[in-house]
Amino acid sequence: MAVVAISQPSEALAGRPSSVRAWLQRLGAYLQALPLILILGFFFVLPILTVLVVSFWDYDFAGLYPDFLTMNYVDTLGSWVTWKTYLNTLKFTALVWCLTLLIGFWAAYFLAFHVRTTTMQMVLFLICTVPFLTSNIIRMISWIPVLGRNGLVNSTLIDLGIIPQPIEWLLYSDFAVVLAMVHLNTLFMVTPIFNTLMRIDRSLIEAARDCGASGRQVLWNVILPLAKPGIAIGSIFVVTLVMADFSTVQVMSGGQSASVALMMKNQMSLLQYPAAAANAVVLLIVVLLMVAAILRVVDIRKEL
Repeated sequence: MAVVAISQPSEALAGRPSSVRAWLQRLGAYLQALPLILILGFFFVLPILTVLVVSFWDYDFAGLYPDFLTMNYVDTLGSWVTWKTYLNTLKFTALVWCLTLLIGFWAAYFLAFHVRTTTMQMVLFLICTVPFLTSNIIRMISWIPVLGRNGLVNSTLIDLGIIPQPIEWLLYSDFAVVLAMVHLNTLFMVTPIFNTLMRIDRSLIEAARDCGASGRQVLWNVILPLAKPGIAIGSIFVVTLVMADFSTVQVMSGGQSASVALMMKNQMSLLQYPAAAANAVVLLIVVLLMVAAILRVVDIRKEL
């Protein structure tokens, strides 16, 4: 019994340094993560919580009144105009996503598989990024003299005798909005897809060809499945950017079309901040559901 009594404290003393060491390791991990937690908390979590809180406040032309009312959400979700605006925004998002995916994938495919040297790949990729050295507003407005009634496109078509009079729907229409959005957001689809295609093992493509697969079969059965993470990342970029865009819709449609972000901008200009906050919360939920659907289909952890 005496031996047992002596051995138990010695075992406790032997186990104590290991527990202290484990506690210190956990503390060190928390301290290492603390800067990131503070940054995300201050710049990400806190603004979202602020918008959520303000969305329940009351307001009038004179100011804001802290309260807990569901009036703003009832007005947002109970209005047919709001639903129509959301449908219009989703229409823009779907069209821009399809076009940017088509253009972005083939541009990335050409850079990855048809340009042989790495130097030329980088040069061509940098050429693609040159327009992004200017402001989005400038690149968007630059379409006005091209698509206008007396713009470059209409003048050329009239001079060639193809059309008798200018085409009206080229500018200040949904066509102009989609065209400008595709121009502004295509690179966000090209970059992740190009990064994914460059990581594909070329021996897989050679093995497929050795097995008798045609170029179309290699593309469909080998390259596209391996490019899904890049397509998913590019899709997330494009979807979130288009859903939050208001300046392109306002300028390129000439005020004839609407989006959720533009509706929120108009509400804020009228000092209706709680109503705009409620719309922001609903828009955030819609975007998160779309991103969750993309992540449900494709696992992007391989790319990250």
